[in-house]
Amino acid sequence: MKIVEKNLKKGFVKVVPESLDDLWHLYNIIYKNDEVYAYTTREIKPDGKYVRPDRGQRVSVFLGVKVETVSWDKLLGRLRIHGTVCEAPETVPMGVHHTLNIALNTPATIVKKNWAKHHLERLERASRTSEKPLIIVSLDDESYAIATTAQYGVEEKIEERVKLPGKLETEKRTLATKEYFAKVLNSLRQTWAASHYPIVVIGVGFVKNDFVKFLQAESPDIARSIVDVKSVNNGGVAGIHEALRAGVLLTATKRLRVVEETKVVEEILKRLGKGEMTVAYGAEEVEKAARHGAVEKLVLADSFLREVADEKRLAVEDLMKEVEQKGGEIIVVSTEHEAGTKLVALGSIAALLRFPLS
Repeated sequence: MKIVEKNLKKGFVKVVPESLDDLWHLYNIIYKNDEVYAYTTREIKPDGKYVRPDRGQRVSVFLGVKVETVSWDKLLGRLRIHGTVCEAPETVPMGVHHTLNIALNTPATIVKKNWAKHHLERLERASRTSEKPLIIVSLDDESYAIATTAQYGVEEKIEERVKLPGKLETEKRTLATKEYFAKVLNSLRQTWAASHYPIVVIGVGFVKNDFVKFLQAESPDIARSIVDVKSVNNGGVAGIHEALRAGVLLTATKRLRVVEETKVVEEILKRLGKGEMTVAYGAEEVEKAARHGAVEKLVLADSFLREVADEKRLAVEDLMKEVEQKGGEIIVVSTEHEAGTKLVALGSIAALLRFPLS
C-alpha cells in the first residue's frame, strides 16, 4: 500500500493499493457514509431537442461518492464502492447513484469524519508490509492440496484425492507414487510459475520427504524455492489448517498476519476448553473486562466492525480506545480463514485477560 497523502485535520487519506492484500485492508476500512474519491467512467448523455434519449458517451471523470455499500471482488481483483455522487463535474448530476471500481494501482482518497486509531495503524502496517506470501504443498498417500497464503487468509488452489496401492504391492505402489508425485509437481508448477513464491512442504510420515527428493530430481529450479518441510497429521486442506493452528509454519511465516490471528484464536479456544477464567467472549463479558482494565488482548472479527450499524460500531471503537488506554492490544482477525470463522461463532469478539474476573 502506498500512502500518497494524509491530512487528518481535513479528514482524508490518499492511497494506492498495490496488492490484493491492500484491497482487503481498504475493504475493512471504508464504511457506510464515508466518502471516496477516484477517477471512474460514466455515461454522459448530451442535451438537445433532437438527440436520441438512449444515446450517450462513456467518459472518464473524477467523482466523489458517499458510500452506501462496499464489496470485495477477489476474482476480478477490485473493490466496488457504491453510493451517491457527492462531488462531480457539471456534466454529472449530484445525488445520483454510482459505483467506483478501485483496482490495483488505482489512486483513491478516503474521507472520514473520524479516523480510528486501528484504521490508521492498518494502513501504516500495509504500507510497511513487503514479505512474500507462501505456497503450501500438503500431501499424504490419500490426498494433496496446494494453497497460497496472504494477509487475509489462505487461498486454496487445488485439492485432489488419490488411491495408492497397498504397501505390500511394492512395484505397483512405487510406480503409482511416481505418477502421483508427477501430478502434484504439475499442479505446483502452475502456481509457482506465476509468482515464484517460497514453498513450504507439509505432510504425513515419509511422503513429504519422498516428494521433496522427487522434486529435487525432477525440477531443481522449483526445489530451490523450498524454505521449510514440516510434519502434520493430515494431508490436503485439513493439513494446511492444522499447520496454521499448530504454528508449524511459524519459522517461514513469522511475519505473516494469518499465523498471528490463528495463534490468538487458538489460545482463546484452549483457555475456554480448560475452563480458565482469563478469557472472555461476547460483547457483554468483554465490555465488563475492559471496564476493570483486565483486557490484555482484545480480539475482533473484521466482519463485526464492517457490518454493524454506525452507532454500534462507534461503541466498539470506544471500547477499543479504552483497552488501548489501559495498555491492551487490539487484534482484528480476518474472516477469510478458519480462525475468523471460529471467532464469529464466539460472537465475533473475545479477549485474553491479564487476571480473572470474579
